Amino acid sequence: MTDTANPPPGFDPNAAPHFGLSAQYTKDLSFEHPMAPRTFSMQGAPQISVNVGTSAERVNDTLFEVTLRILCEAKHGEEVAFLVDLHYAGLFTLANIPAEHVEPLLLVEAPRLLFPFARRIVADATRDGGMPPLMLDPIDFMQQFQRSKQAEGQAGNA
Repeated sequence: MTDTANPPPGFDPNAAPHFGLSAQYTKDLSFEHPMAPRTFSMQGAPQISVNVGTSAERVNDTLFEVTLRILCEAKHGEEVAFLVDLHYAGLFTLANIPAEHVEPLLLVEAPRLLFPFARRIVADATRDGGMPPLMLDPIDFMQQFQRSKQAEGQAGNA
């Protein structure tokens, strides 16, 4: 239900809702391979950790930049074998979207659309860095969004 007393900017209840991807781009990409060339002679697979975060920033009344940050770190023992840090972004147009749907669209649906492209960049970066391509597992952005909302609720109650 839309709050008719405080509609979001540009909201027209008589117009059709619109959610679209206008552009996508690599905002920042870093690949480090500090153990090279020693990693090529090491036995066993490295321990790999992957952290994914999303953020959204308003550009104007209908345009938002959504950034997907993927940080992958591979270690042999305590030494970093390789590190990939990717900030992949998209410009999304939202028009005539009820206010209660804006945040889920920006933090769930937008990252879901960006992820396959970011996943390929991570795989290419690790392969181009001399390592086997790192193929990231699919991410449940809805679950990530719900966990962040629960954490916000618990922080607000504390």
